[in-house]
Amino acid sequence: MIKHKDHRIINKNMHLYHKQSESPGMIFWHSNGLIVFRELENFIRTQLIKWKYEEVKTPIILHENFWEKSGHLDYFKESMFFTAMENKKYYLKPMNCPAHIQVFNKYLKSYRDLPVRIAEFGICHRNEPSGSLYGLLRLKSFTQDDAHIFCTEDQIQSEIINCIKMIFDCYSVFGFKNIRVKFSTRPNKSIGTDDIWNRAEISLKNALLQTKTKFDHQDGEGAFYGPKIEFILEDCFKRLWQCGTIQLDFYLPSRFNSCYIDCNNTRQIPIVIHRAILGSIERFIGILLEEYSGFFPIWLSPVQVVVINVNHDHIFYVKSVFSQLLSENIRVKYDVKPEKINFKIRKYTLACVPYILICGDKEVYHKKISVRYKNRIMKLIDIDVFIKNIKHKIENRIL
Repeated sequence: MIKHKDHRIINKNMHLYHKQSESPGMIFWHSNGLIVFRELENFIRTQLIKWKYEEVKTPIILHENFWEKSGHLDYFKESMFFTAMENKKYYLKPMNCPAHIQVFNKYLKSYRDLPVRIAEFGICHRNEPSGSLYGLLRLKSFTQDDAHIFCTEDQIQSEIINCIKMIFDCYSVFGFKNIRVKFSTRPNKSIGTDDIWNRAEISLKNALLQTKTKFDHQDGEGAFYGPKIEFILEDCFKRLWQCGTIQLDFYLPSRFNSCYIDCNNTRQIPIVIHRAILGSIERFIGILLEEYSGFFPIWLSPVQVVVINVNHDHIFYVKSVFSQLLSENIRVKYDVKPEKINFKIRKYTLACVPYILICGDKEVYHKKISVRYKNRIMKLIDIDVFIKNIKHKIENRIL
């Protein structure tokens, strides 16, 4: 493994997060890391608006009755954390689907209301073996950009096609090209009849064919309640990580008595499409750290610009440039400590700050800045031009 690409080593200079043995497999996010986390959430929110999702927030702990009904206690119990209150047993949710079904069920829907698309940045807990835990890439607690689409059978095909397009569109923003797609069929341990599983598998496969998506078969690797499409990213070490998923589910709605009223005023059971884009946001950040060697695209960088002085005479000008950038909502810091300029440049390069603005005698005299970006120095740049360019990159999420 190339050490400078390892996200755990990069993190030591960027100060994004830390872990402690008292909370194994869980993350203490620092300010810098939380900025990256929130920027990814905000990006996904733009997609939720575009594709007409409703964002919700549901409890982390649900009564065991929910997990019995859903089938998770039969198929997933070993990976679930539990607690007790007033002699009743509760489980920390390993996934969001039973909670989203409660949101759907709260008010009776008409067929005219469907599809209903419910999304959440849901915190999930899974009791992974300690030996499998690895940095941000495998955790016991993580946040999933999860969604569930409640639809009629006639709407399945178009909704799955939209999900495929949505996932590929999102990945293109990060520059991922080597995306493997796998179609996973019914596992040995599953619920339901052969007829329904066949219908579900045909629907997923047809959507892949219709979008001309190249895929491999994974026999027996589906979820216990339905087949799935997996979107797998290859990282810079050639390791494969499942991120996005689309799963088709004919069962959970009937187990929770979900229904809608059709055009004949008759109650019908909706079908549910489970989908995630990034998957675990924590894992996705780990993949991005290694993909970019810590140098995120400017819109994702926790600190986008740092302004430094050559000597004591330039402090006032540094603070003036800092204030100008700050007023434009650019994430900027300044450093006027009495340290050598080469030391400061090295410090902020190691911290993966993309733009280092240098203020010396010439910059002060001409009221300009010199810009260090990717080991290149551009001398005596107009501040307004720099601001215009960087804001264009941020607002358009340019790589």
